[in-house]
Amino acid sequence: MGRSDSNGLAIASLVLGIVSILGIWASWAIGIPAAVVGLILGIMARKQNPSSMATAGIVLSIIALILSAVVMVACVSCFGCFSFKILMT
Repeated sequence: MGRSDSNGLAIASLVLGIVSILGIWASWAIGIPAAVVGLILGIMARKQNPSSMATAGIVLSIIALILSAVVMVACVSCFGCFSFKILMT
């Protein structure tokens, strides 16, 4: 694998990082898998040929995973509070 292969992986990682951040707000089924694949591709690209695109893809994917965890915890806690209020009435 040469420079062009790792450049393609870096571009794919960057695109998936962007898609994952946007996809989290649409659906977790889009955002989380895109973030995981983007993170894997970014790490592979960075091992072959360190570049700023690979780093950006890794960072965006990590941010997307953190945001998805925050959104998931917020949704579960809101649902829990709502369910508790219904049970108490």
